[in-house]
Amino acid sequence: MRMSPAAQVGAHSLGRTARVLIVDDSIATRRLISMAMSSEGGIEVVGYAPDGAIALEQVEKLNPDVVTLDIEMPQMDGLETLRRLKKQFPGVRVIMLSSLTQRGGRHTLEALSLGADDYVAKNNDGVSFEASIEALRSELIPKIRQFFDAQPRVSPATVRRLAPPSGEAFRPAHRPIRIVAIGISTGGPNALADVLPRLPADFPRPIVITQHMPPTFTRLLAERLDAASKIRVEEATNGSVVEPGKALIAAGSYHLRLERRQSDIVAVLDDGPPENSCKPAVDVMYRSLVDLYGSGVLAVIMTGMGRDGLAGAEMLKKQGASVVAQDRDSSVVWGMPGHIVEHGLADQVVALNRMSEVILRYVKS
Repeated sequence: MRMSPAAQVGAHSLGRTARVLIVDDSIATRRLISMAMSSEGGIEVVGYAPDGAIALEQVEKLNPDVVTLDIEMPQMDGLETLRRLKKQFPGVRVIMLSSLTQRGGRHTLEALSLGADDYVAKNNDGVSFEASIEALRSELIPKIRQFFDAQPRVSPATVRRLAPPSGEAFRPAHRPIRIVAIGISTGGPNALADVLPRLPADFPRPIVITQHMPPTFTRLLAERLDAASKIRVEEATNGSVVEPGKALIAAGSYHLRLERRQSDIVAVLDDGPPENSCKPAVDVMYRSLVDLYGSGVLAVIMTGMGRDGLAGAEMLKKQGASVVAQDRDSSVVWGMPGHIVEHGLADQVVALNRMSEVILRYVKS
């Protein structure tokens, strides 16, 4: 019987190696991916497949924990392979590999909506083979490990205490909420697609979002969410006005900061260095809200690996802001929200299917 993701995490924390199947029609790319993982302890490449049909046979035979899956393949492409893979082997984690193009971005978002757990954007134009290996290693290895590394330790009693009771009134925010600020990473596109479309067109506050994504992808994500939502959803540009009923998503490869210009608060694209190995980074966005909004911020930390958002949420909390974290069960990876709970910053811990309800209650409380 195939182990569940939770069982896999437990097994790996006890020392079991994560087994990876590489699926790509290019021999050179399969070699590249294999070499990127060859020196990593705790990860073993157990097989290869040049197309989707063979991949499904190999999954049945080799029982991998993770499949790296190319999107563009002959005969059975990555999207069709993913559909069948998730139906037949739902416990296997899938990381898509796609190009940093508009076509690649659209396919990646479609793959995530079909159940892919994460993606790696390939950008090897004009770089050496060695540089390609190193770039892929720095991107792919953390995304494999995130599913198996130990997550923040929080007692079940703490989570139960912070979980809002279904159907009951929420404790009011510390101060009136003036802006909602969402930090999110792995699993983010699907989570945002669950939350934003549930908000009403007359949502009374602005929303700003930092989602860890590369250029092009964030614009396509904003367009996809805008088409599905009653509120407006846009990729932030320099000077975008922050206003009620509109969500601004940080542009890929730029931090999102807010600043006051005369009577408006506007977005600023910040080309500063990465923070927490991220650009855009949630902490940069949160720091910019401290002086502008102080206690009037609802900071929402959702699914994602790492600690990005922790330091910024701590600064906001000291100003009296409210902080909500997504719960473990509904998160693809409970890294970012888990650290918020672990450090005692969360006012409430909320399942994904109740997040829009919670946000509405906070802004209206």
